[in-house]
Amino acid sequence: MLNNEIDRRRTFAIISHPDAGKTTLTEKLLLFGNVIRSAGTVKGKKSGKFATSDWMEIEKKRGISVTSSVMSFEYMDKHINILDTPGHEDFSEDTYRTLTAVDSAVMIIDCTKGVEPQTIKLFKVCRMRGIPIFTFINKLDREGKEPLALLEEIEEVLGIESYAMNWPVGMGKRFLGVYDRYNEVFIRYLGKDDEERIPFKELDAVEEVSTHPTFVQAKEDFDLLEEAGNEFSIEKVKSGLQTPVFFGSAISNFGVEMFFRTFLDLASEPQPRQTMTEKIEPTSTGFSGFIFKIQANMNPAHRDRLAFLRICSGVFERGMTVNVSRTNKAIKLSQSQQFLASDRETVDHAYPGDIIGIYDPGVYQIGDSLYDGNNKVEFDEIPTFAPELFVKVAAKNVMKGKQFGKGITQLVQEGAIQLYRQYGTDDYILGAVGQLQLDVFEYRMKGEYNVEVTYNMIGSKIPRWLESQEVDTNLFDSRNMLVKDRNGQYVALFDNDFSLRWFSEKNPKIGLIDIMANDEE
Repeated sequence: MLNNEIDRRRTFAIISHPDAGKTTLTEKLLLFGNVIRSAGTVKGKKSGKFATSDWMEIEKKRGISVTSSVMSFEYMDKHINILDTPGHEDFSEDTYRTLTAVDSAVMIIDCTKGVEPQTIKLFKVCRMRGIPIFTFINKLDREGKEPLALLEEIEEVLGIESYAMNWPVGMGKRFLGVYDRYNEVFIRYLGKDDEERIPFKELDAVEEVSTHPTFVQAKEDFDLLEEAGNEFSIEKVKSGLQTPVFFGSAISNFGVEMFFRTFLDLASEPQPRQTMTEKIEPTSTGFSGFIFKIQANMNPAHRDRLAFLRICSGVFERGMTVNVSRTNKAIKLSQSQQFLASDRETVDHAYPGDIIGIYDPGVYQIGDSLYDGNNKVEFDEIPTFAPELFVKVAAKNVMKGKQFGKGITQLVQEGAIQLYRQYGTDDYILGAVGQLQLDVFEYRMKGEYNVEVTYNMIGSKIPRWLESQEVDTNLFDSRNMLVKDRNGQYVALFDNDFSLRWFSEKNPKIGLIDIMANDEE
């Protein structure tokens, strides 16, 4: 039974540059799973229809995703776990962590813009982790770059082989449909979610298609691709060396179902996971998993905290007792849920590849490994990131100190921002990748904890962790501010590269650690 459940699982993330159509595609996949009746377009906020995966109030107002949503449903005898990641670059840290929990990724490219900067960053993370990548080139209902040019761009910019699983016939107003190479049918676009499937061998008989100038031109390009393009290799796909490319339009729902069915055929089932000492096979009978995300207040009425757990091996059963590797403490998992964005249902059993939410009474941290039995398991999955933007933060009303302390503790534990205390003054300092993270923190402190905060901007800094905790504090000043992180480790915040080099040359015995360099190695 365990093997069968593992084979049925497909756990993947959808990655893209903002506005490429990531949330729209997610909605259409949910439609196929019959988990929603109509898709809310991200831009159409005045209608009151919001994308299912955008559950936080600030996401609805701005039309962006700033959290990682998990959605689980059944489709074609497969159990699907989709992780919809933040598109905004300020939340790339959350996205990078989410990518540790998946077995494959769907990369969306806007056919009018091609490969964009955030796509490149996220692609590199997938490649570094050896994650198979499937590409969906979106917005064929608009005029965009030529298909051959897009394939060439993928290969040159991203450095990965491409193989077109289907081929578009026209774009924008000239769009007639796509060749489905995998199933050998032509899918004719009839407009308004309607399509017609014509087997290749019957195409010549449909003259309004086969003699159309746009079709004739596309057929020539397609024949060239057949002659000179890459050969399809499932081995290369699964090792992240080749990306199958699909063309379609998420907003008009064209080509999406064909893409999804083919993707489920080709995508990997749950894969082995690396611990500090070995690889854990999903078929191992002992239960294990790791926490890649913590989210406070998904249900504002209950002020709850959920830890997102990727199951790596064995069977999860509600009520089971597991060990937390970091603290060596045992904890009973009595409250467990699966998600459709902010909607949840209790889950009694879950299997490798599944993402479940477990109630967090304040005992978990991102990166914690959970296991049952006596064989300790510590997964080596979660990357660490150094923030670039720093601000001092305080409660506007000093009488709200208790709520401020609770809010800052819980929101920092989610991992989107980092907390430091200044040496000498004990002031609270927040570190973030970008300004939007600070905006979201301020918004959530007011909305979820009823605390208005004030920011005193410190600006961009270069953080370096100190190897030794025996520190001569007199060596630090405003150009190299000394702070402590939330684990009590000393960190120096340097103004720029010059002040970092000057300090290193003057104090060669003080070891400085760049945590990003360690991760990239």
